[in-house]
Amino acid sequence: MTRHRAPRARLGFTATVVVSIGLVMSLAAFGGSSAKIGSSSPEATTASSSSGNVGVGVTPKSIKVGIALANFDCVKNFVDSIREHQDQVYQAFIDNINAKGGIAGRKIKAVYDSYCPLGSAGPLAVCTKLTDDDKVFAVIGTFVDFSGDAQTCVANQHHRVLMTFNLTQAIMNQSPPGLIIYPGATNERTVRILLQLLNKERVLKGKKVAVLGGSAEASTVNKTIVPGLKKLKVPLGSTALLSINGTADTTAAQAQLDSFIEKWKGQHVNAIFLSGDEVSSKAFVTKLRAEMPKVTLISDTTDTRDFAKQETHAGVNPNPYQGLITAGGPTPAEYDKGANYAYCAAIYKKYTKKTAPKSTTVIKAPGGKTVDTYGSINDACQAMTAFHDVAARVGKNLNNANWVKTVNSYGNITNRGSGPYSSLHSGKYDIEDNFRLQKFDSSIKPDGDWKAITPVENITGQ
Repeated sequence: MTRHRAPRARLGFTATVVVSIGLVMSLAAFGGSSAKIGSSSPEATTASSSSGNVGVGVTPKSIKVGIALANFDCVKNFVDSIREHQDQVYQAFIDNINAKGGIAGRKIKAVYDSYCPLGSAGPLAVCTKLTDDDKVFAVIGTFVDFSGDAQTCVANQHHRVLMTFNLTQAIMNQSPPGLIIYPGATNERTVRILLQLLNKERVLKGKKVAVLGGSAEASTVNKTIVPGLKKLKVPLGSTALLSINGTADTTAAQAQLDSFIEKWKGQHVNAIFLSGDEVSSKAFVTKLRAEMPKVTLISDTTDTRDFAKQETHAGVNPNPYQGLITAGGPTPAEYDKGANYAYCAAIYKKYTKKTAPKSTTVIKAPGGKTVDTYGSINDACQAMTAFHDVAARVGKNLNNANWVKTVNSYGNITNRGSGPYSSLHSGKYDIEDNFRLQKFDSSIKPDGDWKAITPVENITGQ
């Protein structure tokens, strides 16, 4: 999905990693309750039932949090971009909080764990270890499970706060409101905002739109995108939900796409709405552009920028993503020059003694890989700052009940991974509010980037 990743509507894990993992895991196998492990923690429930008690993992002097990180050694054969020394990056922001007095006088004590992000088993095991064994108050980090089982294990079964990325509203809805916080925007809300902006700018006038998603996007496609387009009275072609299988082999999904392309040609479809990272990856977009060269591409994920840059690096011309439209916040170039990244970069440098890279910085790794230190910095800065800000407002009596009460009445909140507009309140637990309409322009140096169509606005999309 997410999902993702620096200044964009969906933040967190890098796009390359997300889509590659999505293609090597069995998305269809995750839906059943049989995949869930662990049980509700009685002490978590008891500790949070009273607003005057403190929660699990909270002592007079410390707050124990679990930092969950993906093990890139497990997926390096499937991805172009990897992350290294993620624990050191997170620790820099934790050390910064602790050096300034911690949270209500308590220092953050981090417990690190990593998992193989291929399927649900890895993140589910991390959930059990951090909650049952380490007894943390919260789980923070890049906690990826497209099924939602692992996130539900943390927040619903074990009643712990979860601050992570790569979430849909459907996943968040499986846990008590307010325990899961997403420092980005869910697919569903992003879609509503994107449709709002497309309608305002009359981009869909004269268009017949087909919607394309993968198995994991079925809910977003059927419950948000298609109804939203119908509400705008946009003519629709056939809706395609491709079966993404359990390996990197996309043969079956490609064959499905071939069939839909022929349908769309006969239906005179001239715009395709792509939902999610899987179908927005180059394997599918390249085919779409080759068979329907004049089609307008619309996507609900700004991760497409990363895919498009890969095509530029590969020397593909014309770039199949040229002109693709999406909703996003400040462009990476704008974000690099802004106060939020300056804040994050300064902390990173202070505690690691290394200069923070810009969005255009290429850090090479063996085997033709690149190192996504930029993404690591933004995720850690964003997640730890948001956790600090909410927990600090809770104050001395830090527990689930007071956390949720604070979240529900928080209001405007600083989102260090984006622009000036973000909010958190009852019914809205994804905080990103910076949105504009933008399109990919491959002519922007050095390797293409977003070109603004409209100014950044404060849009909650509620």
